[in-house]
Amino acid sequence: MQADKLIAQIEAYAPKSLAWEKDPIGLQLGNMQQEIHRVMTTLDVRPEVVQEAIDKDVDFIFAHHPMIFKPAKNLDLSVPQNKMYADLIKHDIVVYAAHTNLDAAKGGINDWLADALQLHDVTPLIPNPDGQTGLGRIGTLAQPQTVAEYASFIRDLFQVKAVRVIASDLERPIQRIAVLGGDGGDEYPAALAAGADAYVTADFYYHTAHDVLADDFIVIDPDHHMEAIAKDKMVSLIKTWQQINHWELTDVFASTINTDPYTYI
Repeated sequence: MQADKLIAQIEAYAPKSLAWEKDPIGLQLGNMQQEIHRVMTTLDVRPEVVQEAIDKDVDFIFAHHPMIFKPAKNLDLSVPQNKMYADLIKHDIVVYAAHTNLDAAKGGINDWLADALQLHDVTPLIPNPDGQTGLGRIGTLAQPQTVAEYASFIRDLFQVKAVRVIASDLERPIQRIAVLGGDGGDEYPAALAAGADAYVTADFYYHTAHDVLADDFIVIDPDHHMEAIAKDKMVSLIKTWQQINHWELTDVFASTINTDPYTYI
C-alpha cells in the first residue's frame, strides 16, 4: 500500500487542525506515494531509533514527537542529526509525526493517559468548542487515594525510579485528577480552576512549582517520557485500520528503544 493511505487515516483520526499553530507536525521526510510494508511506531525519532528501523527493514515510522523542530543549517553528515536524515533517505523510510493534534484528539494521547491513570468520567481539561477534543483531560478515581499512594502508583505505571511531587501534604486524599501529557506547567491554573485535586504532567519548572505550593495545589511529574505509552497504542490503532481497510502491511510494531534522555540515580 502507499504511505498516503496510512497518512490519510492518521489525519482523519487526529486532524491537523487540532495541532498548535507552530507545531511542525505531518510528513517529516519521504514520499507519500511510496509503497510501504513495515511500520514502526516511536515516541522520538533519534539516530538509534532510525538504526533500529533500518535493521528491521522498516519503511514507515509513525512518531509522536516531530523529528525536525529546528531546520538544519547545513547537511554536514558528521553531525549525528544530519546523518540520521541521510540514513532515512538512503533507506527509503517515510517519517510522519502527529504531536499536539494527537494530544488533543478524542481517543488520543491524553485519553490513553487518563485510562492508564484509572480515571473515570473523563472530559477535556481545556475543551475545544466541540466539547470532545482539547488540551489535557480531567476525571475521577474510583476511590480517593493519598498523594503518596497515587504518586507511587504513577511511578510504577511509567516504570521510573522516582516521580517529582509538589505538595505540602503527602497524606492528603485526592480523587479528582487532571492530566496533560508532556510539558504542561503553563496549564496548571486550568487544572486548579477545573476543580482537580491534583495534576499529572511533566517538565515542571522550579519557580512555577513554588506557585503551585502557594495555591495549595498538587502536581505529580513522572517525566516527559510518560508519553511513550503512545507507542503500543499507535500500533493497536494501525492494526485496527489495517483490518478494516484490508491493508497489505507485513508488520506493525513499536520501537524497543528507550529514548528518555534522563537517568535517575
